[in-house]
Amino acid sequence: MKILVVSGFLGAGKTTFIKELSRKTRRDFVVMENEYAQADIDRELLNEEKAVNIWELTEGCVCCSMKTDFASSILTIANTLDPEYLVVEPTGAAVLSRIIANIRQIEYERITLLRPITIVDADSFSLCLRDYRELFLDQLKTAGTIVVSRRSFSSEEEIRDFSKTLAEINPDASIQVPHYSHAAPSWWESLLSSSYDGGRNVPESSPETPDLETLSLYDISLPGSMQLLWFLENLSRGAFGKIVRAKGIVTLPDTRLRFDLSNGLYSITGFAGDGRSNGVFIGTGIRRAQIRKLLVPGFLDIPSAPGDSSRKQILRLPRQPRGKQGKHP
Repeated sequence: MKILVVSGFLGAGKTTFIKELSRKTRRDFVVMENEYAQADIDRELLNEEKAVNIWELTEGCVCCSMKTDFASSILTIANTLDPEYLVVEPTGAAVLSRIIANIRQIEYERITLLRPITIVDADSFSLCLRDYRELFLDQLKTAGTIVVSRRSFSSEEEIRDFSKTLAEINPDASIQVPHYSHAAPSWWESLLSSSYDGGRNVPESSPETPDLETLSLYDISLPGSMQLLWFLENLSRGAFGKIVRAKGIVTLPDTRLRFDLSNGLYSITGFAGDGRSNGVFIGTGIRRAQIRKLLVPGFLDIPSAPGDSSRKQILRLPRQPRGKQGKHP
């Protein structure tokens, strides 16, 4: 069994990349997901790939608190499912160098490690480097391949400068700046055949994982799409705390939509899959009661404790436009 670790900071696009890897190579995959919170949104997205088996590890980080379970799960997968490839998708706040060290402790003739991949969102690169510098640098320096997922470059010079910056951080890594959807089949195959060589640029000491809060909600819904837009706009502006990452599937009166927010930018797409509507919010100072009151029907607001201002003001949703009102599910 060959193990490929696909890392990247929160919202970099790891799950989307893994789906494309499955489509391009059509290999026998098992994906081990390490979600930061209880609600596993990415499982719903990966389930669209029929050839992918998913192994879940939630509520913990495989680089530290869950490393024993992590190693045991890898051995269990190897001995029971025995796939050709195991793709490990750690949480975006995981320390990549620790994950690699944990896997190397259980390597033997049936388990080998491939060159790890780090996915980078170029649009939030400076923000991640500023706010989570040590963790972000660890993910970049430990990678065997750095893949740029999202970027808004305005010129060839910007592309060259960004590539140079990545090469200065990790001169040993293979860097893929053109979007991977246009990569040749040989490039995809190389990801599954390049063995880990020890990584000459791995940091000598690993950083601490960020102290981030999480909020997981199930069966979430809103009266309409305008309310979802309003919610995400306010979420991105800090009205519900400093939200680093949010994602989920929300039920509307006549459809379900997927939302995704990372570093202040958000998107909304359609969703036709099965499973519960749920959401995950990661950040600091999360205003839990306000988010629950808006998204969970029937949520009872608990009176604030003296001095607790987090629940004193519940923002009101805009009304549905006339003629488009529907009952709240």
